[in-house]
Amino acid sequence: MLISYLLGFVDLITTVLVLLVLTYVVISYFMSPYHTFRMWVNRLVEPLLQPIRKVVPLIGMLDISPIILLLLIHFVGFVLKQLLVAFVP
Repeated sequence: MLISYLLGFVDLITTVLVLLVLTYVVISYFMSPYHTFRMWVNRLVEPLLQPIRKVVPLIGMLDISPIILLLLIHFVGFVLKQLLVAFVP
């Protein structure tokens, strides 16, 4: 029973992070950088993107760090779920 709650929690956190990153990408095209909602989303997502941006350079004018972050979120979520299934009785 505990395992199902933990798996659900990992899924919830993964989904929330993915939605935050996707929201960050979409509103960066349409919303003013000084809009309150955009500044709030930036404060949540930018600390996750900065380490990736230090390692991965821009490709022309394209910033692929959000794509890499999405892949990392899914990978970490998958690994956590596999570890929970393997080690929690």
